[in-house]
Amino acid sequence: MTKPDALESEEFVVLVNELAQFSLWPGFREPPAGWRATGVAGTREACLAWVDANWTDMRPKPSAPPDSSTER
Repeated sequence: MTKPDALESEEFVVLVNELAQFSLWPGFREPPAGWRATGVAGTREACLAWVDANWTDMRPKPSAPPDSSTER
């Protein structure tokens, strides 16, 4: 099991999904399906600071535009 102190010395990357939600991921692992790297990498604290500064709207973005044929 990884000790919490060890997490501070590991490199993390910031991932984003199609709903514009962010996540931290260990730098040595491939992103899971549906997620892609943003290009931001560093310590856990640096990545958290970037997410905090850039993820200003926590609501998920719609995954598809509304169907205009149903609007009246």
